[in-house]
Amino acid sequence: MLSQTVGYAILALGYLAENSEGPTLVKDISAATGIPSAYLAKIINTLARKGMVTTQRGIRGGVTLAHPPESVTVFDLCRLLDDPMCEQRCMMGLAECSDERACPAHEFWKKERAVCQQYLDKMTLADVGQFETEQRRKRAALEQQNSGSAANAALGVE
Repeated sequence: MLSQTVGYAILALGYLAENSEGPTLVKDISAATGIPSAYLAKIINTLARKGMVTTQRGIRGGVTLAHPPESVTVFDLCRLLDDPMCEQRCMMGLAECSDERACPAHEFWKKERAVCQQYLDKMTLADVGQFETEQRRKRAALEQQNSGSAANAALGVE
């Protein structure tokens, strides 16, 4: 499981990947993704310091991706934000777990961690942005359908 910080970074940058008409305000990213604004501001600040996004103050200010979304993988973000998924940590939390001195879950976790890392290294910000956009469209269509049904019910129309 990825850290909450990485999860929020993925959502925010995926949003920017699909909505890149220019700089986007942190408050707008927050509203669209449901990420708490103060926490998102800290994440964006970190990503800016590490060269993943650019930020600009002022009237036409906001956040933009520093790289094409097709070129940035989710695993890149994991590495950039020091997510535990990138570490060779023991699944059971043991300090002395390695190929030389393995815990009971070592072989299983070594293989599964590699599979997870490979998967995350294939998923790009463009993929995340497209997925999130499609999910928003589906939710909007469902809400519209439900509100139409409710309006028809209130009018007594089938």
